[in-house]
Amino acid sequence: MTIVAGEGIPGVGDSLTWGRLRDLRCGELEGAADGWRRASHRVGAARDLVDKQVLVRLTDGQEGDAARAAVHRLRVLSRDFAYVCAECGLVGTALDGLAAELKGAQRALRDALDSAQSLGFTVRADGSVGYPPAPSAGETLMGGAGDEGGSGLVAGGRAVGTGPVRTATPGHALSAPNPHAARAREIADAIGHAVGLARAADMRYTAELRRLTAGQAAGDASAVVVSNTMWHDAASDLRRAVPAGAGPAACGRWWDALSPELRDAYVEDCPDLVGNLDGIPAVVRDKANRANLTALIGELRHSGDETSRTRLAGLLRIKEQLDAGGHPTPFLLGIGTEGNGRAIVSFGNPDTARNVSAYVPGLGTSLDADFANGDLKRARDTALGVEKYDKSVASIAWLGYDAPQGPGVVGTGAAEAGGVAYNRFMGGLVVTNEHEDPHFTAIGHSYGSRTVGAAARHPGGIPGADDIVLVGSPGVGVDRAEDLGVGKDHVFVGAAENDVVTKLPSPREVEAGSAGLLIGGPAAARLASDLADRGDDDLWFGRDPASRAFGARRFVVADGPPPFSDGAVPAHSNYFSPEKDLGSLDNISAVVGGSPEDVVEQEPR
Repeated sequence: MTIVAGEGIPGVGDSLTWGRLRDLRCGELEGAADGWRRASHRVGAARDLVDKQVLVRLTDGQEGDAARAAVHRLRVLSRDFAYVCAECGLVGTALDGLAAELKGAQRALRDALDSAQSLGFTVRADGSVGYPPAPSAGETLMGGAGDEGGSGLVAGGRAVGTGPVRTATPGHALSAPNPHAARAREIADAIGHAVGLARAADMRYTAELRRLTAGQAAGDASAVVVSNTMWHDAASDLRRAVPAGAGPAACGRWWDALSPELRDAYVEDCPDLVGNLDGIPAVVRDKANRANLTALIGELRHSGDETSRTRLAGLLRIKEQLDAGGHPTPFLLGIGTEGNGRAIVSFGNPDTARNVSAYVPGLGTSLDADFANGDLKRARDTALGVEKYDKSVASIAWLGYDAPQGPGVVGTGAAEAGGVAYNRFMGGLVVTNEHEDPHFTAIGHSYGSRTVGAAARHPGGIPGADDIVLVGSPGVGVDRAEDLGVGKDHVFVGAAENDVVTKLPSPREVEAGSAGLLIGGPAAARLASDLADRGDDDLWFGRDPASRAFGARRFVVADGPPPFSDGAVPAHSNYFSPEKDLGSLDNISAVVGGSPEDVVEQEPR
């Protein structure tokens, strides 16, 4: 079989019949895919030779115009090799994908044909299914509808019967319908569906192969011209081949199926895409994101607006910490400037760690120096604290959503959107973690606890989560710990006595108090608020997680400094601090480290 880009596959397309699909040799497609991958590998090796040997020697030992011209030509050649390597790899991947889908359609077709054969049915060339007359069972049916008592023919679920079709007046006996008719209809539908799957696959992959066709040099039908436009379009080809809208598991399978050369092309040409793709290894994301981080810093240096300066300060501080390394080793799992900025940093490799936590920051968090200094320190301190219980740890600071920036009346929209993104990220960690039964902990601080609550309410809960930790929470959107999907004994809450965020009144209390104030003054306002929250356990986003009614395990934290003694609410920021509340950090670390028996608990409110 010869495959020509843009021509489709012989036997596939509108003229495809079930017979051609049955006899299609998908192994030839897989062989062609192997050939394209070998070509990609060879071109990639040639590029490595140019970049790592020839260019290095030339630039180190040669000077002058001739040497500079040679270097320029070699760099152009390297660029062209990169293009051919990527495009050949994409052709191979496309052919593999087509073969896999056609094989799936073949399996469905063969199942239908096997069923027809076992029942003694006849499958005609046009896909119609013939079936024998009904067995004589001596049964009669009463009714006013027709029957299918004879032999017949079904095509795509439509009876083309050859047997008699009789009607009867109500109350008169009818012979039983042919029991083969419904089964024949199912088989005919299955055959049509299998053929339809194959045709659809051919159309999609034909379009993809057309886009991967290179141009020809003028006057030379055998020479391919890699123009600047084509070279820049290679990144578009790579992006288009990513499974659009696929979940982390599908993205992981897609990545695993790529050749090493094609993976390198993605990291080099599409670092912003690969670095933020949930379901692929952390070391790959880290490499891609570090490259993208450098590019983003370069872009922001040329922007003079205040937002750009704020983002730049955050990116520079993140880069400093990444470059410094240290223990635990930092991994950059996500970076971007969309919205309020995105940054996901893990201290420890989440693919190799047994204990993995992902901390969601809250109100006012954005990609700035405060996040890079404060929130990253919380993640690092958590990782160091967990090592007391288990050395195999990765602690992640997850800024993957737009946290509300102002204190005013904060709604739930940001939390709901963030919950979707958080679950996708956690699902990616489940895919890439190497342990058979890793221990995952979701941590939410302040408004971040409302985001974790939103994620937990999705069907199936937070992917992989064994425990949930909520600190400084104004409510999580549910009234009971058991509604968070991990069991109430696996929900842990820290609430400092001087953290007023954990005592915010509910909207109902605020409305009642305002009405009481207008009617009878401060005393009436207090009475109305108390009546609106009789148990004194409602917060802005639902029941207080630290309350007895909520049912979580409250752990000991320091009371913290009183409000306005060092900022507005200094006690709100101490939960992860070994300097200011080592007891709280140790309790969080015990949960993350899989040692809940070491958590020091206190009575709920």
